[in-house]
Amino acid sequence: MVSFGHVIDGEERGSRHGARFDSVDPWAREPWADVALGTAEDASDAVAAARRAFDEGPWPRMGHAERGALLHRLADLVEENSDELARADSRDMGKPVADAAGKDVPRTAQNFRFFADHARLATAEAYPMDTGHHAYARFEPAGVVAAIAPWNFPLMLESWKVAPALAWGNTIVLKPAEDTPASATILARLAVEAGLPSGVLNVLHGYGPDSAGEALTTDPRVDRITFTGESGTGRAITAAAARNLTPVSLELGGKGANLVFADADLAAAVDWSIKAIFTNAGQVCLAGSRLYVEHAVFDEFTARFVAAAEALVVGDPADPRTQIGPLASETHWKKVCGYLEDPAGKVLTGGRGDGWTVRPTVIVDAPADAPIQREEVFGPVVTLTPFDSEAEAVRLANDSPYGLNAMVFTENLSRAHRVAAALRAGTVWTNCFFVRDLRAPFGGVGDSGWGREGGNFSREFFTEPKAVVMAIQP
Repeated sequence: MVSFGHVIDGEERGSRHGARFDSVDPWAREPWADVALGTAEDASDAVAAARRAFDEGPWPRMGHAERGALLHRLADLVEENSDELARADSRDMGKPVADAAGKDVPRTAQNFRFFADHARLATAEAYPMDTGHHAYARFEPAGVVAAIAPWNFPLMLESWKVAPALAWGNTIVLKPAEDTPASATILARLAVEAGLPSGVLNVLHGYGPDSAGEALTTDPRVDRITFTGESGTGRAITAAAARNLTPVSLELGGKGANLVFADADLAAAVDWSIKAIFTNAGQVCLAGSRLYVEHAVFDEFTARFVAAAEALVVGDPADPRTQIGPLASETHWKKVCGYLEDPAGKVLTGGRGDGWTVRPTVIVDAPADAPIQREEVFGPVVTLTPFDSEAEAVRLANDSPYGLNAMVFTENLSRAHRVAAALRAGTVWTNCFFVRDLRAPFGGVGDSGWGREGGNFSREFFTEPKAVVMAIQP
């Protein structure tokens, strides 16, 4: 068994009362690591360390170039320790090692490099005034950030929160999901090695309600809360943060609509649509789990899509040939399988696999009001529904409480712009999926969250913008 502790004030340690919990390998279905189990007292210690580091330490007082150099050094160390980080996420949640090493770790390093450079190169605004005054904007670090990360892309989504907050001079308490604790501790160890001052990046393990997570979200010493996860948990965090009027950024669930028009390049649409739903065993908030296809090509698209789904390799995450590993936990596997017991439609392929796996599952003829059409399954399960017109496609796509993302496949440029404008979603991909520009806004509407992050949008959230007005004439 491997052991992982909290990292508080630059030191790895156990919990105050010595409690620990197991991290279970979902492929082996047995514990592979034991982890410090944090309490409200440990949360208080972590926040106190971050508070001291912000109020008294050098980090928020450094120039952007100096902070950026340390974050680039951390990115170097992430790349140098790619194998360890990839294995940690794979053992924690069943992600294929090849995906973790080939995609998640490089993206993590990119996040640190991008935000380090963005903070150094970002421009502020000046406001010349006719009254003999001059005004300009300053962007000063907000303070202590509580970052609560999900279990589906542990390392990468931790860095999406940590990197911009650090780049703008904040200090952090990072609480990873209890199902995926390992990579957060490793990242904090690397931050110490990179030279980040003590207390700048703290990692706290534990559960949410009545535990470490709730203590973080209600602590008045916390200045910002950023959370990625399930919509119900987002509501609870918002309610907790309201006690102290703490600003919150929420990236929550999704039920992405994927629209394929008859004039689309069908080969490309099938390929991207397979990626959109079956990447990471469907455990992606951005997954295109509602697939709408124009009637004229519905049968041909469905036949190609089912064949491509059945060709995907399900198995051991350590095998480089594996494309879909097990679901992240027994609890989550049971939840996904529950939707398949009564899918309210016809299952063309897929269903339960061995252990905690679910084979790529394709369902047709599910009614629009069926749970599998309305709720976030968060597994390798997709519904296919035909449509007859552009207006119908938009109506079907927008008929959801979620609004995180959508996809449009068409070779008609005018239609692409019209539909993208009409869709109620934070991101619309046209003829592609999951292509990101880190300067662009990222977030959702409705049950998919509050706020946007990325580029200047992250700057707005992780800083306190200040107006300075100067008299320049006597």
